[in-house]
Amino acid sequence: MAIDQLPTILIIDDELLICRNCTKILSSLDCEVESVLNGYDALKLMEEKHFDVVITDLKMSRLGGMEVLNRVKERFNDTIVIVMTGYANVSSAVEVMKMGAFDYLPKPFTPHELRAVVRLALAHRQILKQNQQLMLEKKSSKPISHQLIGNSHKIKKVISMVGKVATTDSTVLLYGESGTGKELVARAVHANSMRRDNVFFAVDCGTLTDNFLESELFGHTKGAFTGAYKDKIGIFQQADKGTVFLDEISNISMEIQGKLLRFLETRTFLPLGGTTIQKVDVRFIFATNQKLEEMVADGKFREDFYYRIFVYPIHLPRLNERKTDILPIAYYFLQQFNQNMGKRITGFDDMAVSGLTEYSWPGNVRELKNMIERAVILCEKDQVTMKDLPLLGEVSEIEAMIENVPRTNDELKKLKKEIRQLAVQKVERNFILNALALNNWNITIAARETGLQRTNFQGLMKKHGITRRNKNK
Repeated sequence: MAIDQLPTILIIDDELLICRNCTKILSSLDCEVESVLNGYDALKLMEEKHFDVVITDLKMSRLGGMEVLNRVKERFNDTIVIVMTGYANVSSAVEVMKMGAFDYLPKPFTPHELRAVVRLALAHRQILKQNQQLMLEKKSSKPISHQLIGNSHKIKKVISMVGKVATTDSTVLLYGESGTGKELVARAVHANSMRRDNVFFAVDCGTLTDNFLESELFGHTKGAFTGAYKDKIGIFQQADKGTVFLDEISNISMEIQGKLLRFLETRTFLPLGGTTIQKVDVRFIFATNQKLEEMVADGKFREDFYYRIFVYPIHLPRLNERKTDILPIAYYFLQQFNQNMGKRITGFDDMAVSGLTEYSWPGNVRELKNMIERAVILCEKDQVTMKDLPLLGEVSEIEAMIENVPRTNDELKKLKKEIRQLAVQKVERNFILNALALNNWNITIAARETGLQRTNFQGLMKKHGITRRNKNK
């Protein structure tokens, strides 16, 4: 099954009402759900159709859940199995997990608990499929199609645009905030191009002075300037027949823009201090986190250079614009750091999942990667918990708002009001979550311990979108 198809789920239970309820609960997820009333029919259906996730009852009159799990693992090893049962005990849970079940769901469970475990299973399944596809591509010596993780509409659009432009030699302009993966996209374009066997050079224009940047790009001859003790071949010559990625192009001076414009038009240049014109064949990918059209209007960016590089623009969405991709990306990094650090962390608990998906991610994917690395270092259990994510929420919307300095007294008053409201919301939410966590998610006890009426406590839960979670998690 292709990575970008809708995931499929099969529910197996000999009670029709449970099948119907589970199907209805999971209908809010972006997936296809089917159900059968016994294990025999389930295995027969699985011979005809692939399922990403199977949710099976443990005790059934015809072919119980243990046997279903065993046969699925033998015949459909890439399918994830979740076992649910009304006869929950430690020994049965340990047994099904040893046999390869992804998770164990005691009955009765809430809609939130079912959706939470299925979301985790689908995220894990997506990572497995992507890894399988990458391995196939490597074995067949074909270029990697992309390493962009996610199944959201916005990231699919980026992947589609990469696929269309990669096989051409057209100039690409990547727009996106810091941390959205501009260099990763640039490398994906190069990896799918006819130039993939040649060099890829990435240059951060924001870290280099004009003189140093010009010398790095065009090269120089001995004596061209103070300190030029020998000839130096520039990046453009070294990247002949390859790809050059110039990041943060908005930071270069008008003078360097002019030189780049001439080079783009002729593909010829003179090294600093040189007398011999050099001609090379280079493909260009530019990137910026600024709105270049506004810089052109303000006279801070050359209009002719802007239109020369504005051939095929690709906008990279912020991470909080594609929230359905957060968990798959988090699992990808978890796998990566597990391997690097020799750990075997299986995933994230329910609280951590909520925290990861609800956070605003001002630092985008780069921030998520750093946070998961810290979590793997801190984690001492088989799942990442909120305890392992101490910085989650600390670099918050409030700090981002503080950085937005008001210009007038009215703007100051408005900003102060918004900051107060947001701070109170966060304090209230953390207050409720902490009380629930300390009292094993028993709402009555948590309300009593905090001195609130149960109805008021539940009102705050509802206000902040907090639903009852599995207390065993």
